[in-house]
Amino acid sequence: MFASTASKSVFGLCAFALLLSAQVAQAGNSFAGSSLYYAAGLYEDDRTTLLKGMQSAGLKVLRVWLDGQSSSQKGTKLNPFNELEPKTPCNGDASCYDDTVLERLDDFMVAANSYGVKLLITMHSFNALGNPDAYGKKYGKGDFYSNNEAQTAFDARLEHILNHNHTSLSKPWKELKDYVFAFEAENEAMIGNGESFVKAHQQWQCDRAGTIKGQLGNDSGILVTTGGESWLSESVQPGFLSCDALDVISIHAYGTGDLATSALKPYVAQAQAAGKMLMVEEWGACYFDTSNNDCPKGDALDADTRSGNIINWAEQIDNAGLPWLYWQVLPNADPHGDYDYEIAMDGSDAAAWSALQQAAKSAANATAAFDFSAYLL
Repeated sequence: MFASTASKSVFGLCAFALLLSAQVAQAGNSFAGSSLYYAAGLYEDDRTTLLKGMQSAGLKVLRVWLDGQSSSQKGTKLNPFNELEPKTPCNGDASCYDDTVLERLDDFMVAANSYGVKLLITMHSFNALGNPDAYGKKYGKGDFYSNNEAQTAFDARLEHILNHNHTSLSKPWKELKDYVFAFEAENEAMIGNGESFVKAHQQWQCDRAGTIKGQLGNDSGILVTTGGESWLSESVQPGFLSCDALDVISIHAYGTGDLATSALKPYVAQAQAAGKMLMVEEWGACYFDTSNNDCPKGDALDADTRSGNIINWAEQIDNAGLPWLYWQVLPNADPHGDYDYEIAMDGSDAAAWSALQQAAKSAANATAAFDFSAYLL
């Protein structure tokens, strides 16, 4: 009996060592990125400023949206573009789509690649439903997620985007692993309907991921992500973790408690156990002296305090083993409008931009809980 127990103990130790070795082998350095939801509308000079700034900071991924823009945003002058489906859900009718936004991003992704940046492409947003766009007008914010006709039409949109033939590379987007980091069906799907609605409709997210993965295949070199929710616990749903088609669960979090290492680590463990990757896809440091997750207006926070917040919260995310995308960096002066987390690259936010550069370079040297290296330039 003693010999048998000892043998089992030795075997157990060996197995643990092999598991630990495998986990270490899977780990790689982390990374940082940013978002600019209206990137498709940038004029060339602002695009160059943005990408040069990202390269100088070591920001590796830029998250962009496909929502149409008719006017300037966040002080950035834009070349307007229509919604992909300007009037009605197109249901796969090629003549119905306005591909201007896709063609603008064709140019953008080539330029981004030359600066070592890949795009994370958000194929729709909950925000657009509320504008309302073609889907919001026809189905509203609730039926969009439960109506079978709406889901069929939206899947046709996703397939149209994935099969868009790049105007200069002559390949569909679904084959552009050197330019695209990931696709996600929607930014913050369902958030305006409440957490109980999100929990009750988790399958919507998995079904849309299945549509995307069905076009990409399993060896595309491009990830499928969720697009996040309102906060940490809402962003990581059990149905997302068990969904075969999802590669990455995206966390959106602005509450400082959600950015703590101790708060993030249990979710890292859940993702590892499920064979998924995790990233903090949206976070930011409020410009105002109000609560960080309720930042509509207020007095400007002391620049040193804000810089310290950026470095501190980024470090906490790093220490949890997670890469992150900041919301968001601008190629122009920040007008400091409502809910201002933005950081300008033009010198007007010098302290905050310096802090973000420092944080991004630290992220690149931090050990990640998941190895994203195959998906980065």
